[in-house]
Amino acid sequence: MVNKLLVTGGIRSGKTGLAEARAGQASAEVVCVATATAGDDEMASRIRRHQQQRPDHWGLIEEPLHLGRVLSDAACPGARAPLLLVDCMSLWLSNLLFAEPGLFQPERAAFLEAVEAYPGPLVIVTNEVGLGTIGMDPLTRRFADELGWLNQALAQRCDEVVMAVAGLPLTLKAGG
Repeated sequence: MVNKLLVTGGIRSGKTGLAEARAGQASAEVVCVATATAGDDEMASRIRRHQQQRPDHWGLIEEPLHLGRVLSDAACPGARAPLLLVDCMSLWLSNLLFAEPGLFQPERAAFLEAVEAYPGPLVIVTNEVGLGTIGMDPLTRRFADELGWLNQALAQRCDEVVMAVAGLPLTLKAGG
């Protein structure tokens, strides 16, 4: 498996399933880093479904904002770093956009630095929002812009980029 994999795709494209399958093939310990928060019953149900689909022996870290810190903490000196499956960037970005002012840029920068420095394998899941229409309101446009720029920055830092389309992987950047 490549060291850093970005899996992108639209809603219900199969990206999480592809990411989980790739993580499951690795020989490393797997820890899922979940960014979602259960703000309503439907989202709580989605979170439960994701938890039930994952193997019981996988670890779980729930962190809606401080992903850079999670990666830095998991990079234990002298020990083998686990495979971190980070799911997903769009929810994390949304959390940051609604967090306290001034948190967005430092957290984004810290996460991107931590991605570069992380000594173990990473699988990062994100949504592709650049194939649709332009949003009608400023917040929707900012979200799409920021996620597009984040996806580009992650794609530069990852060895492989795969887009999920109808549950099938479309390789955008091949790993070495």
